[in-house]
Amino acid sequence: MFDLSGFGKILILIGLVIAGMGLLLFLGGKIPWFGKLPGDFFYRGRNVTFYFPLATCIVISIILTLIMMFINRK
Repeated sequence: MFDLSGFGKILILIGLVIAGMGLLLFLGGKIPWFGKLPGDFFYRGRNVTFYFPLATCIVISIILTLIMMFINRK
């Protein structure tokens, strides 16, 4: 009736992404450069603290793009 093989692949991919995020959270404090790259913005004022990990986001985006390219390769 319905072909669920594509849905199964999506669920596996979602599970791998969630597991990878969990691993990053678990090991995030043990990786000394994670979140402290040049290009990560940090501002501490008198009553406010602002942190934006721009360079870290770019590195993660490149890594995820490469992984997705290898997964979608035929």
